[in-house]
Amino acid sequence: MLMRFAAFCVLFLTAAPALAQDNFDTFVRQAWPDAQAKGITRATFDTAMKGVTPDQRVIEATRRQPEYGKPVGDYVNGVASKNRIARGQAKEREWRKTFDAVEQRFRVERWILTALWAIESDYGAAKDKWDIFRSLATLGYVKYRDPYFRNELFVAMKIMQDNKFPREKMLSSWAGAIGQSQFMPSNVVDYAIDFSGDGKVDLWDNVPDVLGSTGNYLRQGNWVYGLPWGFEVTVPRNFDYMLSRGSFAEWTQRGVRRANGQPFPSSGSGILFFPSGYKGPGFIVTENFDVLKEYNNSDAYAIAVGHLADRMQGGPPIAAKWPTDDRPLPRDARIALQRKLASLGYKVNEFEGHVDFDLRDNIRAEQKKLGMVPDGNPTPLLLEKLGVKVN
Repeated sequence: MLMRFAAFCVLFLTAAPALAQDNFDTFVRQAWPDAQAKGITRATFDTAMKGVTPDQRVIEATRRQPEYGKPVGDYVNGVASKNRIARGQAKEREWRKTFDAVEQRFRVERWILTALWAIESDYGAAKDKWDIFRSLATLGYVKYRDPYFRNELFVAMKIMQDNKFPREKMLSSWAGAIGQSQFMPSNVVDYAIDFSGDGKVDLWDNVPDVLGSTGNYLRQGNWVYGLPWGFEVTVPRNFDYMLSRGSFAEWTQRGVRRANGQPFPSSGSGILFFPSGYKGPGFIVTENFDVLKEYNNSDAYAIAVGHLADRMQGGPPIAAKWPTDDRPLPRDARIALQRKLASLGYKVNEFEGHVDFDLRDNIRAEQKKLGMVPDGNPTPLLLEKLGVKVN
């Protein structure tokens, strides 16, 4: 699910309150002047909101993000299945001329585009089924990340109006993401393009538009063509796990090796990352990993995209075994950890529960103080040792 701000992709509400219709009617009435100010006609507004009621299922769906709440290895292996790899290879052959054109224009590798297409909509097989106006209005009504979803509601109305789409075509994910690329409405406006040349932009049914728009988005996000997203690596015995950043040359000097035996690129840098702790696979990830996280701010998601892309090109499975006792912290525990680290004087970039690489460095420092292996991976044991209590 595509977002241009970092926190979206963990959509949780602390509660799922009953949604009162009378208050919702007030929300709709109050929305009209703002919609009008954005160039939306009364006819468009009424068409979009006719019969719309708040949807309790949308609130419940915020708690079911597949890339969170399960062991990283389970998620990554589930994404990079044999079936999905084979189908991706077939899709590349089917749409090879389009991939050629997208690569030439936007300088984004076809296998990354294919992997995103696979995860976001199962190569277009997973159709949007939610009423976009009902979903966005529900999230706007409960003021989740207010005013983000309320504004996305207006953008969706403008898309329908400007493109003369019929009301029944305006379907999305439960959170308002559109089409095979799962762009939010504002992303449709900013990045979606008519790559097929038929005079309109259609992310629901037009594959060239889907692939071209995804390529445009990644290019605008500073994707570096030819730079891998990352590499599985091994570290030497007695490695200093406090080391987390360096050039490829420095990683080589430190004894870090790519798991497939190939050399690192001749130039560039990367961050050492243990998504399930030092007992599991380790990776050196590059700046393109961060671009993938702009699409969905989840480490597991970005690894899955990159690994699936590698596998479709004939790359090997991840060599190291994923830990069987991997227990990713739930969101409330991650937020509690962020607040604890902030209270200890560390700079914390946000309090949304995302464990970014700066936070992992902070975790390393505390793990070292506590006599733990400083791999930067937050665990229940770390919370216990820090005295972090989660309600």
